[in-house]
Amino acid sequence: MIRWLIIIFLALLLINGLHGWLERIGLGRLPGDFRFRLFGRELFLPLASTVLLSLVAALIARFVKL
Repeated sequence: MIRWLIIIFLALLLINGLHGWLERIGLGRLPGDFRFRLFGRELFLPLASTVLLSLVAALIARFVKL
């Protein structure tokens, strides 16, 4: 369980770091991607984009396994 929480946290950090590039290709503006300001900093939680990228990765892994 802890391992999955760490993986999800790292995935969110990675997507947050790639935020500018992902917005250019259309990710980051999906319904379910949250932006808010907290203590003067803008935070971005890309929940819908994470789910979409996970599905794409799962499909790629399934076809590569053939």
